[in-house]
Amino acid sequence: MKFVDEFRDKEVAQTILARIHEAAGRLQKPVRLMEVCGTHTVALFRHGIRALMPEQVRLLSGPGCPVCVTPTAEIDAAISLARQPQTVLATFGDMMRVPGSESTLLKERAAGRQVLVVYSPLDALKAAQKRPDHEVVLFGVGFETTAPLVASTALQAQQRGLRNFSVYSAHKLVPPALAALVAADDVRVDGFICPGHVSTVIGSQPYEFIPRDHGRGCVIAGFEPLDVLEAIWRLLRQIELQSPQVEIAYRRAVRPEGNPEALKRLSQAFVTVDAEWRGLGTIRRSGLEFREELSAHNAKERFDIQTRPVADPPGCLCGEVLRGAREPEDCAHFGTTCTPEQPVGPCMVSSEGTCAAHYRYGEAGRRVEA
Repeated sequence: MKFVDEFRDKEVAQTILARIHEAAGRLQKPVRLMEVCGTHTVALFRHGIRALMPEQVRLLSGPGCPVCVTPTAEIDAAISLARQPQTVLATFGDMMRVPGSESTLLKERAAGRQVLVVYSPLDALKAAQKRPDHEVVLFGVGFETTAPLVASTALQAQQRGLRNFSVYSAHKLVPPALAALVAADDVRVDGFICPGHVSTVIGSQPYEFIPRDHGRGCVIAGFEPLDVLEAIWRLLRQIELQSPQVEIAYRRAVRPEGNPEALKRLSQAFVTVDAEWRGLGTIRRSGLEFREELSAHNAKERFDIQTRPVADPPGCLCGEVLRGAREPEDCAHFGTTCTPEQPVGPCMVSSEGTCAAHYRYGEAGRRVEA
């Protein structure tokens, strides 16, 4: 069977896939399932899982890529910080090529700005220690997975009295985005494949409102192809039994209560605020901002940063793709004027972006005859 032969355990994959087809056949209605993790998006495409689904089952990619959901105004803010005199802007590598309204961080570095690519927030802290005559600002982007690391780093800076280190927080929270998706009029989602990495931090409890208030199921999945197949089967079983719930199919890493130490760090450093998401607009209490006690390390407090809402480039459908309303191939830019080498929108920049996955894996992302 095409693609299944490439699985590490072909027999188990065939067994789960058979269960998926049987359950879909019994349902006899279209089912739309959404993954909300960029790593899941890549796994679905790389292993051809979309192509193996029965006709009734449609898999949608949601706002699971933190690079992609960061609005242009926040990219512009980071560029503005990079242009400040005696300032080093530290960022993760996947933010370098994300287009702002007029530039990118990669172009700013080429123009002589001090833009430092880091692999951990602690790298930015070390840079501040080594350069006491410079302001080092970390562009903090990510979901609940990376936010505790940034929180711990800011708390360390405070403890050490390191006054030249600050963070521009653009962190986002996943559960409020799911609430916005289930309430949206233009997208129907029958069940969610919830992110494994995020759930190692927050646990399963924050998703309980989805089955309770909206009657949709959730399955927290790992990242092996068999994990993803199992999550799809579990969701179909929930729909068939009319028993929506939150299931943990990634118990080797996720506990219902999450990671208490990571949650403690988040609580010590941040408060929740309304935040702007690309494609989803402003979502209530979906962002993280530093507590007043850490204002000395809050770049938004320390620098005069002027930002304004900026629309996506003309014709770019990243916003619609992020909420599962459109597919990348619907965009006129896709694969022509927008490629990973020359991206128009952020969904083509990140390796976890839906457009990048469609572009890279091609046939594996499209339904084929088994």
